[in-house]
Amino acid sequence: MSTIQAPVISDTRSPARRTGPSFPALTGLEIRKSLSTRSGKSVAALAALVGPLGVLLATVTSGSGVAAPEALGIMGMLIALVLLALGVLSTAGEWTHKSVQTTYLLVPQRGRVLAAKAVAMAMLGLVLAGLGAAGAVGALAVFTSGVEWVGTGLAVATVIAGGAAFAVIGAGIGAAVGNSAAAMTGTYLTMLGILPVLNSVQPEIAEKLDPASAIVTQAETDLAMTPIAVIAGWVIVSTIAGIVVTRRRSVA
Repeated sequence: MSTIQAPVISDTRSPARRTGPSFPALTGLEIRKSLSTRSGKSVAALAALVGPLGVLLATVTSGSGVAAPEALGIMGMLIALVLLALGVLSTAGEWTHKSVQTTYLLVPQRGRVLAAKAVAMAMLGLVLAGLGAAGAVGALAVFTSGVEWVGTGLAVATVIAGGAAFAVIGAGIGAAVGNSAAAMTGTYLTMLGILPVLNSVQPEIAEKLDPASAIVTQAETDLAMTPIAVIAGWVIVSTIAGIVVTRRRSVA
């Protein structure tokens, strides 16, 4: 007696694919989002212009005989502080304006979104700080006489790297706080108020905590570990805080 076997049906369905854009596309989207608002465009323009404008102002008030690394260090600090706001707006701005609900609906992986924001801010920081540094060098060459150019290359690299780092720091702080006004107020109060006061009282402690003055110090000297470690520490701590808090925060 023959046995009738049931036909074997093979499963030809393709494995499930991850929804949402690729990481490069997501990074590009975050860049466009940061530059699509009036506040984002204004901050980006200010970051690119504050360098040459600051040099022109310093030239008018101090005259000739400027050391390029010293001038670039100060301009780099100003550029970095502006880019800090761009980073805050990229993350905290979405929580403030409730657009974060759409963001995490389209891409539920919050860590992936924050990583894309960090990369996007680093890229924007590099470009805008580079434009600011180039404008500052050009203004020094054209409008200032008796400039001492020794060490300019390292100073320019410091300005560019510092701008990228501060943009990422701002993104981490904004993600952790979740409110643009509160994040900016607290951060600028710390960097422009508390840390300068600490520097006048306990300079050896402030040296290990102040990322703004670290840019100036690094621009004026050869490669030094303390300024690099201070800035890197701020990047790491702010990014980790942003990731931890964002993963626990409700978007409803």
